[in-house]
Amino acid sequence: MPDVLRRYLPVLEWGRTYDREQASSDLLAAVIVTIMLVPQSLAYALLAGLPAEMGIYASILPIVLYAIFGTSRALAVGPVAVVSLMTAAAVGKIAVPGSAEYIAAAITLAFLSGVMLAALGLLRLGFLANFLSHPVIAGFITASGIIIATSQLKHVLGVSAEGHNLYELVVSLLSHLGEINPYTFIIGALSVAFLFWVRKGLKPLLIGRGVTPRLADILAKAGPVGAVAVTILAAWLFGLNDKGVALVGDVPQGLPPLTMPSFDFDMWLALAGSALLISVIGFVESVSVAQTLAAKKRQRIDPDQELIGLGAANIGAAFTGGYPVTGGFARSVVNFDAGAATPAAGAFTAVGLAIASLTLTPLLFFLPKATLAATIIVAVLSLVDFSILKKTWIYSKADFLAVASTILITLGFGVEAGVTTGVLVSILIHLYKSSRPHMAVVGQVPGTEHYRNVLRHKVITDERILTVRVDESLYFANARYLEDAIYDMIAKRPKLKHVILMCPAINAIDMSALESLEAINERLKAGGVSFHMSEVKGPVMDRLKRTDFFHHLTGKVFLSQHQAVTELTGKATEGKKSKADRSA
Repeated sequence: MPDVLRRYLPVLEWGRTYDREQASSDLLAAVIVTIMLVPQSLAYALLAGLPAEMGIYASILPIVLYAIFGTSRALAVGPVAVVSLMTAAAVGKIAVPGSAEYIAAAITLAFLSGVMLAALGLLRLGFLANFLSHPVIAGFITASGIIIATSQLKHVLGVSAEGHNLYELVVSLLSHLGEINPYTFIIGALSVAFLFWVRKGLKPLLIGRGVTPRLADILAKAGPVGAVAVTILAAWLFGLNDKGVALVGDVPQGLPPLTMPSFDFDMWLALAGSALLISVIGFVESVSVAQTLAAKKRQRIDPDQELIGLGAANIGAAFTGGYPVTGGFARSVVNFDAGAATPAAGAFTAVGLAIASLTLTPLLFFLPKATLAATIIVAVLSLVDFSILKKTWIYSKADFLAVASTILITLGFGVEAGVTTGVLVSILIHLYKSSRPHMAVVGQVPGTEHYRNVLRHKVITDERILTVRVDESLYFANARYLEDAIYDMIAKRPKLKHVILMCPAINAIDMSALESLEAINERLKAGGVSFHMSEVKGPVMDRLKRTDFFHHLTGKVFLSQHQAVTELTGKATEGKKSKADRSA
């Protein structure tokens, strides 16, 4: 039982050796991440179309639960841009933004996402996230970043604009350009410029003034806090709320409330697909960040346990007034760089956010929404990477197709349609490529026991022996292709006596492929040609032995390709000599 508990409660593992030095490092990291998270959490909640305080609520209990159930020592869990956008897209289909039903749907979405993640983890199905290839994720994040940045321009300009895709947003913005509020625009534009400068120019400036690189990096990452403080002061001093500048307004003071997700079946049905997409995308983003940071300290994470940790975090968000969360790249890197030693840093961060929620929220009344929009714009534009198009075009046209379709569909039809298209295109490309496996006729490299493609190397071949190497597992989608390819090859070789199927890359043979091998064996037998196999892997051999395939095989199974060629060449030569003797 203790082993089971340690498996599902990693806190019992690292908690046993927790010491004062680790606590000191975790506390410092928590202070830095808390300062960063306050404006970021508010901004992402507004991006999701939710009250600002829900961003803070989603960053308290979820962090604690992840610290208990998660395996990464640096991952910082909370609202992130892409998941916030997906939340707005999903919930916006069934409720009006700002309404009580909208908030209830966002809470329910977090609950459904949490249940799905936890179930995938308990069933050890983390591998399903592999269906989201890296090019598809990169394309999706790039397109989402553009949509998010465009959607926030309305707050920077002080106009109203709606839309779920790039076209709708641009048309809506253009139609309201005459309504730009100059005060809002000045605050938004200056905030964007300041935050871009902070990301690139503040650190070198501070280092030049004698500040240590680590402290300079921390201060640069805390730039949004400076923008928030200055614009709050400006809005209060100049009474900008009377001049049409949209402010955050009243933010409830206190700890997260206890909430309940809706158990309405129709709402669950409407949100289920979106919850699954958010779960998978959130997990992929989170686990990639966690693995990257863990590798730097030669630590490891358990993807299936990560699913449970993220599931617990989302369920916690649902019961404390939050919305879907995952591990964020920026805050996790800050947490890591600030020296977080254990997941306890996350728990300390939660305490810091709880204190902020109790004491600082009245100060946020005069915070301009344009400042939060600027924070989002600067954060998400760093995720936009069009170089992935060039890289995939050069390396793989199939991957380019997946990336390009994901970007275009996301921009044109919204985030859910985009990621669904990317997954489907990736799967279809994989099926197409594996249904037409690379096959090579091979021959012996002179003076060696190696066998290589006759089209790439100068090799020795025998017109009586054909060796075909298949570089793919054999299954129902490519079984007929294998048959047709071998029949075409033997039709061009009238003197052929032996066909060898070279199998070093074949990891599995399903029932359909087995039937194709049997058909090839019978077809060759009818033509007086023997069918052999070489370098068959152990697991494949084990499965073939459970059938009667070897009882009907006209040839043999050889341990190595060289053994096959040596033996068959000798037999062919002996047969030729015997025939010559009889003629004499």
